[in-house]
Order: sequence, then structure tokens, then C-alpha cells
Amino acid sequence: MPRTPNRSPQTLAVLAVLLTRPREWQHGLAIARATRLQSGTLYPLVMRLAENGYLEARWKPSNLPGRPPRHEYRLTATGQALAVERLAGAQESVRSAVRAQR
Repeated sequence: MPRTPNRSPQTLAVLAVLLTRPREWQHGLAIARATRLQSGTLYPLVMRLAENGYLEARWKPSNLPGRPPRHEYRLTATGQALAVERLAGAQESVRSAVRAQR
């Protein structure tokens, strides 16, 4: 049984970026730039998401000679459902915290 990802801000940021274009392949570097996560944080996170079936991952060969292939990711149907659920829950948590401060 896949392990459900935690609700860390980093995980939520990656899910939010991938959810903007859930069926399109996105490069790891583009995700890193959008989330402002360092590679040591981003890549272990996306690897766990992929191992648990929430992301698909593939290597895309470079069109330029001498350039290495790039890793690309996209949400699976399960990952898309998880992202919607987690992000909606995060927004509700923020709204609840704001109401509590009033």
C-alpha cells in the first residue's frame, strides 16, 4: 500500500505546481524554480511521490548534442486527486487560522 505523502509546505508547493498542468510533463528544474526548492529537497520528494504512484517520471533525451537527458514529472490520476484534496485542506486550514485570530 502506498504511503500517503506528508502535508509539508514543500510537498504542497510541488503538488500545486504540478496541478497547474496536471497532464503535461514538467522538468525538474522548472519545478525547482517555481517552488524555489533546492535540489536536495525537491528530488527526494518527487522520487517518493513517484515511488508511491502519485507521479509519473521519465527521462527525456536532449535535443542538443552533448547535453544530458532531463527528468520530467507529471501527476497520475491518484496524484491529481491527492493534490486537489491536500491543497483544498491547506486553504481551509489557513482560513480557520485567520478566523481564530479575529
